[in-house]
Amino acid sequence: MPEVGGRVPRRGPGGRKRWILRGLAAAAAAAFAVVAYAYLTLPDVRVLATTNPTTTAFMKLRESEAASQGRKLRHLHQWVRYNRISKNLQRAVIVAEDGRFFEHEGLDLEEIRKSIEINMERGAAIRGASTITQQLAKNLYLSPSKNPIRKLRELIITRRMEAALSKARIFEIYLNVIEWGDGIWGAEAASRSYFGVSASSLSREQAALLAGAIINPRVLNPARPTRRLLARQRIILGRMGGVEPPAPIPMPTPTQDSTPDQPDAVPDSAGPETEELPPSDQIPATPPAPTAEEVHTPATSR
Repeated sequence: MPEVGGRVPRRGPGGRKRWILRGLAAAAAAAFAVVAYAYLTLPDVRVLATTNPTTTAFMKLRESEAASQGRKLRHLHQWVRYNRISKNLQRAVIVAEDGRFFEHEGLDLEEIRKSIEINMERGAAIRGASTITQQLAKNLYLSPSKNPIRKLRELIITRRMEAALSKARIFEIYLNVIEWGDGIWGAEAASRSYFGVSASSLSREQAALLAGAIINPRVLNPARPTRRLLARQRIILGRMGGVEPPAPIPMPTPTQDSTPDQPDAVPDSAGPETEELPPSDQIPATPPAPTAEEVHTPATSR
C-alpha cells in the first residue's frame, strides 16, 4: 500500500534479489522451450542411410523464388552412386570446402576460431566455417537464413548426421544434392551441363573448377571461369594431391537409386550452352588479381 503522500515504499535487497531470480528463471524457461522446439521438430536423418533424397529444402526454395518472379526454373538432377563420382572431384571438393572433413565430427572448431579472428580483424563476415556436414544439413532441411534458431537446428541436425551416417555416405549425398548453378543440382548434372561429360570422367582441371564454384554457384560458371574462379582452381589443384577421399563402405542398397527417366534427368549429351574447359596450358600461371567485386561476391549456398 502506498504511504501517506503517495510515495511507494522502496523494496529492500531481498525484494530485488527475488525479482532478479524470477527474471533469470523466466529466461531459462524460454531458452529451454526454444531448444526443445528446435529439437523435437527436427527430421529423422537415419532414413538417409538407405534412402536417397529426391528433393531438398534449397530446391523448393529456388522453385518458389522462380514462381514469385513468374518464371519456370529448369531442374537438372541425376543421382549417381559414390563410386561413379570421379576421385578428382571428391578430392577437389574436400580441399575447397572442408579440409578437415575426416578429423571433425560435424563442427570444425579450428576453422571456427580462424573465421572469428579474420572476421573480427576485417570488421565483416568475410570467412565462413561451415563443414560439408553442416552445408548438407542446411541444403536438405533448412534455408540460407541467418536466424539463430535456424543455425541451432543446423547444428543439431549436423551432429545427428555424424552419429547416424558414415563419412562416405554424408559425402555421397552432399555431392548429389548441392546447388551447382541455376537449376543445376549435384555432380552428374553439373558435369554434363558444364563440360559434357559424366561425373565419373571429370579431369583434375574440370573438378577443381566445379569445386571452386560451390562457394557461389549461381554466380561462378565453371564453363566460363572468371579470374576469381581460375585463381581458386589453381589453389585447389595445388592441394589435391594430399587428399584421399573416404572409401565407400558396404551398405544396404538405397531405396531411391538414381533419378528415373523423368524430365528431371540430365540428357546423355551436353546441352547447347555447354562450353569446353580451356586446356590447362591456356590457364595463366599467375592469374590476374580478382577485382574487389569478385572477391566480395556473397556466397549463397554455404
